[in-house]
Amino acid sequence: MNPLRPVILAAAGSPRIKRAVTRVPLTAGVVRRFVAGETRAELAPVARELLASGRMISVDFLGEYTTDPAMANTAVAEYISLIDDLAGLESPSSAVPAVEVSVKLSALGQALGSDGPAIAAENLHKLCVKAVESRVWVTVDAEDHTTTEETLETVRQLRTEFPWLAVAMQTYLRAAEGRCRELAADGTRIRLCKGAYQEPETVAYQRRGEVDASYLRCLEALMTGPGYPMVASHDPAMIAAALTLSAENHRNPGDFEFQMLYGIRDAEQRRLVDDGHALRVYVPYGGEWYGYLMRRLAERPANLGFFLRALADRG
Repeated sequence: MNPLRPVILAAAGSPRIKRAVTRVPLTAGVVRRFVAGETRAELAPVARELLASGRMISVDFLGEYTTDPAMANTAVAEYISLIDDLAGLESPSSAVPAVEVSVKLSALGQALGSDGPAIAAENLHKLCVKAVESRVWVTVDAEDHTTTEETLETVRQLRTEFPWLAVAMQTYLRAAEGRCRELAADGTRIRLCKGAYQEPETVAYQRRGEVDASYLRCLEALMTGPGYPMVASHDPAMIAAALTLSAENHRNPGDFEFQMLYGIRDAEQRRLVDDGHALRVYVPYGGEWYGYLMRRLAERPANLGFFLRALADRG
């Protein structure tokens, strides 16, 4: 684990540090390495370029922890417009949709009191209906552990109508392996990632070796099951394990995919595509980029190095 992770994640929740970082003009330029702009107009050329390179995309409108119904409605409206825009980029001949949106249920109203989960489920249903019309997939992002059970229950309910609906699973959670085996048995599309939030030791592994071991157990459960694994990792060891397990289980492009973040390991993304593997890039956009950026820096020391070097270069 990144030894600076607790400090960086604490900074992610600090309004004072957020104001200090977001008001520095220099920072905005660096953020563009990891975030494809603040508007759909800025997102569009990035999306087209990635698709032209043979990669797929999953687009996230940044925003979470909505405590205002109006903000949740704004997020739904933005996603509806986003899906409309992305529909024009989708190839109708592809077996697996190259275009997807990622959404956090907290952005759709999950935290709006006792009715929050029902509001978020209703809003997610609206997005899925729109996605079907546009042949765009939807993945529900993972958030902190307090939302996990409500999120999984919402996904289970909606998958009866939208069986392609996916969910992210964070392998630093101690319950991840059991959940992966259960979801894989149902044929669910699962984005497997290590985890990006500060969690207590009672619910999450704290040491890197434990998180990696959990990832490998979860990966094997997905690769040997009937679901659709989405291997979201930049770790060479996890990528190598996925290649081995996919070959052992006779999985081809269309049976699983790799996923990586926009701005991270671009050369490796291109290499995997050139080798014939399906790879989807997670592309965030929007004005609420601070929390996303801080979690990316906390995940890996290399990400922090990218950020600091970019700051130095621009300085």
